[in-house]
Amino acid sequence: MIMDNQKLNEEKLKMWEGKLKKLHQEYDEIMKKRGEAMAMGDLRENAAFQMLDEDSATWRVKIEEVNKIINKIKKDLEGKI
Repeated sequence: MIMDNQKLNEEKLKMWEGKLKKLHQEYDEIMKKRGEAMAMGDLRENAAFQMLDEDSATWRVKIEEVNKIINKIKKDLEGKI
């Protein structure tokens, strides 16, 4: 039973690490677009920049949450080895 849980946790870890990688890629793309929007001028009137700025904040929170999940799984794995 312990081995089954360990295997399950290892699979969860792989899945969440894959999700984290994808989130980082999406975040990098948002930041690139945000930089391009910044170059367009007045940021107060730049709707594209404002939307991308909100998106970047959302992705940072998502990344933080996934990191917490990954750290918990790693802690669980360390405790069962």
